[in-house]
Amino acid sequence: MSALKGVNLSVRRGEFIALLGPSGCGKSTALNCLAGLLPLTGGSIWLDGQRIDTLRPEDRGFGMVFQNYALFPHMSVRQNVAFGLTMQKRARAEIETRVDKALDIVRLRDQSHKLPGQLSGGQQQRVAIARAIVIEPRLVLMDEPLSNLDAKLRLEMRSEIRRIHNLIGATTIYVTHDQEEALSLADRIVVMRDGLVRQVGTPEELFARPLHSDVADFMGYRNLVSTHAGRAAGDEVTVTIAGARLGARVVEPVGAGGMVTVAIRPDDLAVSPEGPLSVTTDTSEYRGHDFYCSGATADGTTLYFTSPRRLAPGEAVRLACSPDRVLVYAGGARP
Repeated sequence: MSALKGVNLSVRRGEFIALLGPSGCGKSTALNCLAGLLPLTGGSIWLDGQRIDTLRPEDRGFGMVFQNYALFPHMSVRQNVAFGLTMQKRARAEIETRVDKALDIVRLRDQSHKLPGQLSGGQQQRVAIARAIVIEPRLVLMDEPLSNLDAKLRLEMRSEIRRIHNLIGATTIYVTHDQEEALSLADRIVVMRDGLVRQVGTPEELFARPLHSDVADFMGYRNLVSTHAGRAAGDEVTVTIAGARLGARVVEPVGAGGMVTVAIRPDDLAVSPEGPLSVTTDTSEYRGHDFYCSGATADGTTLYFTSPRRLAPGEAVRLACSPDRVLVYAGGARP
């Protein structure tokens, strides 16, 4: 069984790429193959015209930020950051200069004397980033670096990682299972599933126009409903959900009467007195700016939608969605 299947990806210099997908999709395997921590059983990896998959990890010139930070607990912040340069046997003056620069970039110069255990989670992560960039790498690899942080720190570190990327201009490949993280950080997103690359595109492209229903599912189109296609004209088609007719946009070619998957993002499906869909409310969760709700149609189809007010369990409401935000894929629902 192959962990990666026919992966073919080109990354431009200075680009920030996010490898996005569920657990077991192959994204961390791909990163570890790039780093040289896992051997290739087929294919090759090239950088600036040089084949590098035959090189040892330490000879590839990459910086790596691990999920668990992997800091040396008995070393100070400065010693941790200097470790790679020390192993390269750089001159002491050069090490001091480059460590100071890296610590300034991550805003930790005043913490350089402390041990990792004396720092917060966010500070430890910044030490790990400084250690990765101090060697002036050709490529920075990050393996779910924010997964161990609380929600507030994750937001702060997201901005910090993008700021550092812009400042140093390095090419970055970043692994995450969090679609919001990928959308906010990346220049391009690579969506993976079962070892395959399912789609590569900008955050705007992935958000608005997933090319496959499984990509739509992972990008937050939680409403995936199997039905039959109606009349089609160009990329416009009519579909029926629980007896309600909806205008929609075709993403994959479909034939009239053929089985299709309809994908709608909950934020695009809203309470509207004149809406064609009728549901009975099950749950209503407050999100600060609105309520995230679920409800069932008369035929038992569960739909997720938004409301400006809290809905009571059992309350009947009607829902509407712009045809441009109703996407249609060939075949039945297959999340």
